[in-house]
Amino acid sequence: MAPVPNRRLPVAEGVSLHGFEWDGAPSGGTSFLLVHGLSSNCRTFEAVGDRLHAAGHRVASVDLRGHGLSDKPDDGYDFATLTSDLLTAMAALQLERPVVVGQSTGGNLAVELAHRASSRVAGVVGIDGGILDLQRRWPRWDDCEAALAPPEIEGTPVARFEAMIRRQHPSWSDWGVAATMANCEVRADGTVRPWLSRDRHMRILRALWEHRPMERLPVGVPTTLLFAARAEADRARSLERGLRVEWLDGDHDLHVQQPDRVADLIRDSHG
Repeated sequence: MAPVPNRRLPVAEGVSLHGFEWDGAPSGGTSFLLVHGLSSNCRTFEAVGDRLHAAGHRVASVDLRGHGLSDKPDDGYDFATLTSDLLTAMAALQLERPVVVGQSTGGNLAVELAHRASSRVAGVVGIDGGILDLQRRWPRWDDCEAALAPPEIEGTPVARFEAMIRRQHPSWSDWGVAATMANCEVRADGTVRPWLSRDRHMRILRALWEHRPMERLPVGVPTTLLFAARAEADRARSLERGLRVEWLDGDHDLHVQQPDRVADLIRDSHG
């Protein structure tokens, strides 16, 4: 992996995000901000960032508030605050009009950010996200809450947690497993606890359920959507919203499973 010095990026009173920027890329040309999904962390974008950086681009990634090594305040888990955090982090990183790449919920945040501040971004990429519309499948919040509540993993021994990830994702590299394990802290007793608390997870999930991405598109900048399911890619193509749509046969975490292919498609669309 390329060197990625840790940064603290103040985004609000008493709140800083953890992030990193790949060293040595030129200041000109297309830059990229990589945004992880719900209950994930910025390490999951390391391999995509490596490939973009190796191609000569400025690349940065951050942990959203409440996630990873970022601060974990009691409030601010709505889309307006989360996108404001990202805009402030972009300014702190001196990223001028980056392409914002988001996975899953991060893709919807990228769409929302571009909708709110299209002059601040050069493009949007959603990786199995961006147009997630949970109300389409679960019109009632109670049903969505029951279906998508996170599993109870706090207190799981770290070795069992790793085995669970490997069982669910047998094609992933050792790096991908390690990056996903970083969704949790490892406590002194050898068990894990998610960095994102269950309560905050559910507040972001509710904000995602309330998000209406079809009311945001088009956002005024080139927008690319990568999907793991052919049916979702076909649906996106039918929307006629000026989207570039690609289908990759894989799983929801395409950026972890197929980072080189994802990075190359990002560059092909926005490099």
